[in-house]
Amino acid sequence: MTGPQHVILTPIGTAGLRALVSGNLAEASRITGFDLPEEYLTASWLWQLRLEQLEERPADEPWVAWIAARADDRRVIGRSGFHGAPNADGMVELSYAVSPEFRRQGFATAILGEIVERARRHPDIRVLRATISPDNPASLATLMKFPFRHVGEQMDEIDGLELIYELPVDETRPGG
Repeated sequence: MTGPQHVILTPIGTAGLRALVSGNLAEASRITGFDLPEEYLTASWLWQLRLEQLEERPADEPWVAWIAARADDRRVIGRSGFHGAPNADGMVELSYAVSPEFRRQGFATAILGEIVERARRHPDIRVLRATISPDNPASLATLMKFPFRHVGEQMDEIDGLELIYELPVDETRPGG
């Protein structure tokens, strides 16, 4: 593992998602201003899901489907985002993935750190949630670098058993 990494997270946006869903990586890259890797096309199921979500709830656009890139050269190293805007309880569920060639270099920790900071800065977010397969020790280890608490389990129709972790971000704000 290398030293601390710095990342930027940028929404793909509805137009970028449309291009990805249609398989047009060059157009998605042009729209987003990032050189998106071929790997992005393998997540077409995710882009389709998020595009349908944004067609139903356009206000979710800044919350979902982010490009994760190195801050120094804007090279795309993965993806991230929330599952949607905060719910009525102020909870958002996070998501992130690091491309295989960038794993074990501190990028997952950097992405998660940026997500936590964004959550702490946003007045509508009170709880940050992460759900992880018990068979994913790398993600579990990354999550444990932050003060998330294990609060339960759930059965996801796509991913199977998931452990649920939460971080009450409002406790970390001044006066929280």
